[in-house]
Amino acid sequence: MTKKSIDPIIEEIHETRVEIAKRFNYDIGKISEDARRRQALEGRPLWQPESVNQMMHPSGGGSTSDGASSTPAAG
Repeated sequence: MTKKSIDPIIEEIHETRVEIAKRFNYDIGKISEDARRRQALEGRPLWQPESVNQMMHPSGGGSTSDGASSTPAAG
């Protein structure tokens, strides 16, 4: 068995990610909001999607929009 070396730069990245997550109570929406705000303040270009993503199927639902079965018939 070989001893795995720990890269101090990678460790620092992991520590920073944990600090940021704790600061925003692990809320990814708030983390993203803060990142966008900081990018705008620093004059960095912000990516904007051309269209908004839309949900293809309702959450938790198993039906399809045309009333057809979503599983093939046995046979």
